[in-house]
Amino acid sequence: MKRLLLIATGGTIASEETEFGLSPKTSPREILNHIPQAKDLADIDVVQVLNIDSTNIEPEHWTMFSKVIEENYEDYDGFVITHGTDTLAYTAAALSYLIQNSDKPIILTGSQKPITDPITDGKKNLLDSIRYALQEGVRGVFIVFDGKAIIGTRAKKLKSKSYSAFDSINYPVAAFIDGERILRYVGESTSTEKVKFYHNLNPKVFLLKLIPGMEPDIFDYISDNYDATVIESYGVGGLPFNHRRNFKEALKKITDKGKIIVIATQVMLEGSDAATYEVGYDIINNYNVLQAYDMTIESAVTKLMWILGVTEEFEEVKKLFYKNINNDIIV
Repeated sequence: MKRLLLIATGGTIASEETEFGLSPKTSPREILNHIPQAKDLADIDVVQVLNIDSTNIEPEHWTMFSKVIEENYEDYDGFVITHGTDTLAYTAAALSYLIQNSDKPIILTGSQKPITDPITDGKKNLLDSIRYALQEGVRGVFIVFDGKAIIGTRAKKLKSKSYSAFDSINYPVAAFIDGERILRYVGESTSTEKVKFYHNLNPKVFLLKLIPGMEPDIFDYISDNYDATVIESYGVGGLPFNHRRNFKEALKKITDKGKIIVIATQVMLEGSDAATYEVGYDIINNYNVLQAYDMTIESAVTKLMWILGVTEEFEEVKKLFYKNINNDIIV
């Protein structure tokens, strides 16, 4: 029988009603007791790392989760992490960069209703996660939710209340899970590289959503406080440079200081291609600016945190940012 480690971090799945609303209270052993059939599937140990609402998740927690997996890596066949849904996609992306070339499954899940509720999606999601973690050939980081297994770098929360909260962005769903029946649509990794754990993240990454009328001097604040910025621009990418608001000058000023800029898009599907229009062509071709292409925002942000924990030299940052890690980008 395979051995799994259930890593509990809190979230709705572990929450109970309090005077002030739902709050994580349920222990991992109690969570597991709600799916008694799991004991017939695997030998499952539990560890409580956190018990917080995922709104309170910070980058230091991602390195904490990675460390727990690293310390137990040789003792288990796979790992299941219970987590709140609000930052689940960020955590899945971050772990994809902190734990690379894993030959074991690292499955994240949660629920929209507490597992203690009479009607809940928590039982299905957790049982599906365990079943998927026990599949031969499953390796790397995934989110399992509402019958879908989604690659960790491609997941996004699309619905705030529905059970079908997550989907895969710009990449196929890895598998569909219907009880014991699992249909896999993405082939397993053929990498022969050994697993590598990283221990440093630089959290000084800013996410800027462009809106009409925004003043370019916002970059003065960003430049003084952050090392990298992901700009959610319009359409396929581009920045205003009219007579009133010229973002090019601000961009040159911040990149000359060695700060990293990534152009992404506010449009969820199909990604950026900033050189298509005049408003992006000059920026992409004549400035030290990167673009996210088909990456999710969660992956672009956490990938920069990982890269800046490794290097701050622009050419190395560029090389690593465009490197395909856990199917995160197609350039």
